[in-house]
Amino acid sequence: MTERILAATGQGGLEDTVSPVCGRAPTFTVVEVEGMEIKGAQVIPNPYKDAGSGAGVQAAQAVLAHAPRAVLAGNFGPNVAGVLSAAGVDMVPVTGVTVRQAVQDYLAGRLPPMTASPGPARGMGQGLGRGMGRVGGMGQGMGRGLGGGRGMFAPASGSPPLTRMQRQGGDPTTLRRKIAELEAQLAQIRRQLSDVEGGNPDA
Repeated sequence: MTERILAATGQGGLEDTVSPVCGRAPTFTVVEVEGMEIKGAQVIPNPYKDAGSGAGVQAAQAVLAHAPRAVLAGNFGPNVAGVLSAAGVDMVPVTGVTVRQAVQDYLAGRLPPMTASPGPARGMGQGLGRGMGRVGGMGQGMGRGLGGGRGMFAPASGSPPLTRMQRQGGDPTTLRRKIAELEAQLAQIRRQLSDVEGGNPDA
């Protein structure tokens, strides 16, 4: 059975190094695998690498169009992660190696995927807040978090500690879906803010 593994890349190709970012990577390399064997690869451009608002969500949706089993990148921002996690795609953090090596390591089980952990997502918590106050009265807490959402994930290996939301009975699947919906809404609000101010807020 042929499957696809997608890697964020610069120039693209099996010998290119996996990009340290996902949503704004210049290209994506789509690798076709069968069992443990690489059958071929295709390089596609990322049309949203320079997008001003909602780049992460749009790039993740473009990635999902290729139905990948897993996505390889150095880091997954909260927008990208929300969409990929809701779709059940493995997010595999890896840097400093070629696409070929990363794919082989993933297939061999040497690169475990990361799992979403809704509790410590700093990017959605104590944000700068000020950016959203003028649109819809969102006010404090909806700005970009200083932590960039990096605390959002934990390695799949082992048993990660329960988050506060899980201890309170939150269902992970439902929470991930809500995160993806909120990210999409936030991207739309940022586009509205950009139109009002004539600026170009970060994705």
